[in-house]
Amino acid sequence: MPLDHAGPPGADAPAPGDTDANLHARLITEALGAYPDKFGKRRAKHLATTDLTKSDCGVKSNVKSIPGVMTIRGCAYAGSKGVVWGPVKDLVHISHGPVGCGHYSWAQRRNYATGVTGVDSFVTMQVTSDFQERDVVFGGDKKLKAIIDEIELMFPLNRGVTIQSECPIGLIGDDIEAVAKEKSKETGKAVIPVRCEGFRGVSQSLGHHIANDVIRDWVFPRADAKPDDGFETSPYDVNVIGDYNIGGDAWSSRILLEEIGLRVIGQWSGDATLAEMERAPKAKLNLIHCYRSMNYIARHMEEKYGVAWMEYNFFGPSRIAASLRAIAAQFDDTIQANAERVIAKYQPMADAVIAEFGPRLKGKKVMLYVGGLRPRHVVDAYGDLGMDVVATGYEFAHKDDYARTLKYVREGTLIYDDVTAHELEHFIQGIRPDLVGSGIKEKYGVQKMGVPFRQMHSWDYSGPYHGYDGFAIFARDMDIAVNSPVWSLFKAPWTEGTTGAPAPADMADAAE
Repeated sequence: MPLDHAGPPGADAPAPGDTDANLHARLITEALGAYPDKFGKRRAKHLATTDLTKSDCGVKSNVKSIPGVMTIRGCAYAGSKGVVWGPVKDLVHISHGPVGCGHYSWAQRRNYATGVTGVDSFVTMQVTSDFQERDVVFGGDKKLKAIIDEIELMFPLNRGVTIQSECPIGLIGDDIEAVAKEKSKETGKAVIPVRCEGFRGVSQSLGHHIANDVIRDWVFPRADAKPDDGFETSPYDVNVIGDYNIGGDAWSSRILLEEIGLRVIGQWSGDATLAEMERAPKAKLNLIHCYRSMNYIARHMEEKYGVAWMEYNFFGPSRIAASLRAIAAQFDDTIQANAERVIAKYQPMADAVIAEFGPRLKGKKVMLYVGGLRPRHVVDAYGDLGMDVVATGYEFAHKDDYARTLKYVREGTLIYDDVTAHELEHFIQGIRPDLVGSGIKEKYGVQKMGVPFRQMHSWDYSGPYHGYDGFAIFARDMDIAVNSPVWSLFKAPWTEGTTGAPAPADMADAAE
């Protein structure tokens, strides 16, 4: 049953003849009107409609959230441990601090990895120093040393450990770097300190940057010190960087890259090993999926080792084809011919998916609010299915992310940075989207508004969504969300007082 986009009298429904740009501008004005003047002026800088004649989306970004206003952002620890380092499978990652942060980040995302858990793969495990009050008073260095010794005894096949510091570590001044140097000398393995205390920076974005700098300062120097490691290079070596293998995404991407004749010598940090990270500078090209989290290390490798880098996008057949051609253009005629052959091989499959789901999804409006790259990278995947992304925004983007967004969206698209709960709810009520794609914190509130939802941080426990195989899963999942019969049993807030939706008692009867 389609959603009622008209709404009752007095609701913020689109006016007859209202263009998207006019509607979105009006919704911004209305949302800001609920704030005190000073706060409204600050938030106005973070909301806009796109003007494709400009160089970016016209919103202010990478600014601290206002205390007291609910934000969807994470902290620097989340950016380092939960994103960049956590998926590296053969290292044991110590959450150094109280148990709460470590428990929250434990297996939170489905970063698939091959191997045997607890033997040579540690992604789904959580190791914490479980700071207590006495550790805050007397310091946790001795405890950290003991934990590293225990890890070495319990998990002898580990290739090293990382120390992911939580807030108290920075406050009390524990010298985790000294511990790392001492224990690395004792064990002969990598012991990597990461100063990612949660209070650092604006959001988890700084955690990504810190984690990248640690790779630069603690991982690459180990590799530089042992240049003759026996690894033989080839003219077609590439790294897949910034793909965290959520639901198997990195594997889907790797299949396509290897089919066109390239050799993936490292995919990190999803299903990555320390060795893959160490040999990364030997590649001919770095392929960046999540630009926001990994552009720093890609730029460093370009400056120091001469490794070129480029973004790619494997969401949806139109972007897959464009990306394969752009990647192949960096190599010889053989790779370029292979790319065309692979595109031709999979296009009938993509056409079949579009033929099946396109008629059911065509014209449906989508609102997005996610971190990383998804607010722009998935736009064309929806477009391939005939869906229309009318609004999108990021949790922790920088100005260059919004500049990159312009090539994906159309004129008048509503853009919001670090959107507040009030703003997002008001925009949903005003736009009446057929689907919202965001995170777990927004999921249940949006569904209670009667709006279909997909969790676009970890694919709602589905996936992969990358590649041609992933596109089929993506299309199926969007259809399940939008066209589920459950919405015919649901009474959205803006349908109050109207007919056509069953009463709560009827809903209970239908459920039985």
